[in-house]
Amino acid sequence: MAGHRQSKKRRHITWAVAGAAVVAGAGLAAQTSMAATTWPAQKTFTGRAFDTCTAPSLSTMKAWHTGFYGAAAVYVGGKNRGCAQPNLTASWVKSVSSLGWKLVPIYVGAQPPCRSGSDPEKMTASNAAALGTQDANDAVAKAAALGMKAGSPVYLDMEGYDTANTSCNTAVLTYVRAFDKQLHAKTYRAGFYGFTSSSAKAIATASDKTDLPGNLWYALYDKQNTTTTDWPWGAKQYTGHSRGHQYMVNSKEAHGGVTLTVDRDAWDGPVAITG
Repeated sequence: MAGHRQSKKRRHITWAVAGAAVVAGAGLAAQTSMAATTWPAQKTFTGRAFDTCTAPSLSTMKAWHTGFYGAAAVYVGGKNRGCAQPNLTASWVKSVSSLGWKLVPIYVGAQPPCRSGSDPEKMTASNAAALGTQDANDAVAKAAALGMKAGSPVYLDMEGYDTANTSCNTAVLTYVRAFDKQLHAKTYRAGFYGFTSSSAKAIATASDKTDLPGNLWYALYDKQNTTTTDWPWGAKQYTGHSRGHQYMVNSKEAHGGVTLTVDRDAWDGPVAITG
């Protein structure tokens, strides 16, 4: 898409179907601040997912549970979250999980200082670290209130920006590291959503991997339902169930007699622990 569904336009993950949920411990190697903690086993989903800006109603989730999709991404919080979430409650999470849906928590945190537009929250070079910690605390509180337990991932949504702008890129990496370090302190896994041309690239190609996310969800709109054949970076990066791929946007489709416009993703990574 022209620009990920940032706040209102944001899209995220929901994968599903053909993959069964398995327990794994992947995606931890790069997360140095996790080493001293005994972590809950990772809950992994492999398959096709979808996401929409507003979490669908329970009746829609029932209708859409046909086997084509098996996971859905939901926006748990962040000042840049653009859509109201009247359906997204602890009761909803419990009900859709009991149906068999896997959930991917997304948090729309502070955006890069060099981004154009009027994001409600932008980081600066001076506040990036403190803001990252603050937003991580909020993300964990929001996820936990929805019944997403310790060991769950939180995917930080970072929109596209000019990574050649050194001061801007440094601020983003500072914010992400602080956000992830605090997630780990709260025993939540760190994930990241971004574009292969900018924000995701900045994470994947950073020379210093300290406190960078162990799970990467990359936006590349090639209509390829895969997390491997079009993976843009080193084959040894983000292996062991640590990847998501947003491969198609604005797909109008019907399942169970109900029509929605969604983004499609290929998923092979951690999902929320709700049981």
